[in-house]
Amino acid sequence: MKVKIRNARQNEGRELAEIEAICFPAKEAASEKEILARLAAFPKNFYVAATQDGKLAGFINGCTTDQSVLRDELYHDVSLHRPDGAYQAVFGLNVLPQYRRQGIAEQLVKAFIQGAKESGKKGVILTCKEHMIHYYEKFGFVNYGIADSAHGGAVWYDMQLRF
Repeated sequence: MKVKIRNARQNEGRELAEIEAICFPAKEAASEKEILARLAAFPKNFYVAATQDGKLAGFINGCTTDQSVLRDELYHDVSLHRPDGAYQAVFGLNVLPQYRRQGIAEQLVKAFIQGAKESGKKGVILTCKEHMIHYYEKFGFVNYGIADSAHGGAVWYDMQLRF
């Protein structure tokens, strides 16, 4: 599907929160308040996929940090965002169900990786569930095993893509 990948706009925060609520279980999804705080703190780290008619099909976001693994506290405290941090973290990759399996998530991930490279980061870090490991490996991410994470009560795996 043809979409335009661009940075999110401040006035899209509520819609991004709605997308997050659809794409993640309630225990794992960021609240509207958290999405708005993140968007205010690191707007350049929010990429959206907009359809030709301007609808948002999905988004990817995350802070930057000097840590080489994604710690749970980064999700909840935007003051931990380090604009000049060494690593770009991925908090969430969200694509609405009606737009899935059309290459949109891949476009978002590639744009996010490219943005991190252009910003001089050492790499991109994320945690994912076991069934998503193979997906991220196709972009060059390496699985470093079970993460030290209690986020949403799920089991997460540390993934890193080093440049």
